[in-house]
Amino acid sequence: MEAIKQKVLPAISNMKDFEKFLQSPYEFCIVMDFYVGELAVISDMAQKYRKKLIVHVDLIKGLSNDEYAVVYLCQNLRLEGIISTHTNAIQMAKKKKKIAIQRIFLIDQQSLDKSYRLIENSMPDYVEVLPGLMPGIITEMRNRIDIPIITGGLIATLEDICAVIEAGAVSVTTSSRELWKANDCLDKNI
Repeated sequence: MEAIKQKVLPAISNMKDFEKFLQSPYEFCIVMDFYVGELAVISDMAQKYRKKLIVHVDLIKGLSNDEYAVVYLCQNLRLEGIISTHTNAIQMAKKKKKIAIQRIFLIDQQSLDKSYRLIENSMPDYVEVLPGLMPGIITEMRNRIDIPIITGGLIATLEDICAVIEAGAVSVTTSSRELWKANDCLDKNI
């Protein structure tokens, strides 16, 4: 399992964006909103371009979001990891030696407290925190858990990306191709 070293992690939900990703300098991307039948072709294309896929199990059409879906993906595709809100999917990805990213949604203190318990139970490789525009919460979580944090959702500018990276996130997921360009200038701005 390889570490994700990109500050921007493209989140891709259509073939046009996937083709742009293949031409980009990025190594990793998140694949979501595709049909399960499209994944084999996407996996083959990624391999040809030496790109690494992280499949968002919860957002693949025609695929269940349980541990059996993870087994299927690991056996039939060349993927580097998965994202899911489901602990059983995270645990299976870890058994299969794939990157396991636990996605959490934070709306209040109760959901934050519940998320800490969920993370403790699943022990993912990364935690994806949504919505992303919460630098204070990112800092709090970095101080409390020893798991790298990825964040996304509602991030609209380079300044937003810089703020959450400075707060302790290791990467930012975004479907905005404009923000994919941010990786080039982040090291200069942070």
